[in-house]
This record gives sequence, C-alpha cells and structure tokens, in this order.
Amino acid sequence: MTISPNSRENVWVLEATIWAARAAEPHWQEQLNTLGSVAAYDPKTQTWRARLGALDLAGLEMLQILLDAAGTHGTEVRLVPVAVPPQWNGPVFTADSELAAVLEAKADEGRALGQLHLV
Repeated sequence: MTISPNSRENVWVLEATIWAARAAEPHWQEQLNTLGSVAAYDPKTQTWRARLGALDLAGLEMLQILLDAAGTHGTEVRLVPVAVPPQWNGPVFTADSELAAVLEAKADEGRALGQLHLV
C-alpha cells in the first residue's frame, strides 16, 4: 500500500538501524559496500539506516543483504516499526495487517525486534 501525504494514520514502516563491525581491510571496505547498497550512512549517529514498507521482492532482498552482512561481517541490525516519515513516498505497512500485529506485540515487550527469536 502506498499512501498519500494526507492519510498517514495507522500506517508505519520498518526501520533498520545497522552498526558496522570493525574489521581489517579489505573486509571493512567489503562490509561498507554491502551496507551502502541498501542503507544510508548517518554520520551523526555513526549508523546505517534503511526503511522497508513492504515485504515484496525488493524488501526481502534488502533484508537478505542485511542478514548476510550480519552473518559475514558481524554487523548488528535492529528492526523497529516507526511512524511514516514525512518524506517517505513508498509502500507502507498498515496497522491492521497480521505482520503489524506481530511486530507491535514484540515492540511492546520492550526489546529490539532484530534481537528477538520468533518461534
């Protein structure tokens, strides 16, 4: 679902915050290249950020790249549902979707979504 600027109630995106793991060259540059393909670097927080509004092919590819970076390089990835940013013009999750219910329940537990083991 893509939204208009006037209909942002009960919708959200999944925000990934990524902390790069220190590594020696060439692994450091390989890690940065991988993260740079799906996320933007925020020098203020020294983290990478990416947003996801749908579990479509592009969204799943982004998640796979982040999981691969974590497995290969030891990056830390946290996923948190957030309100749709004003500049966002892509797809969004709706509050009544099954995925939204699961993520909201996990967020209520007060733990980082990326750190949870889902049974």
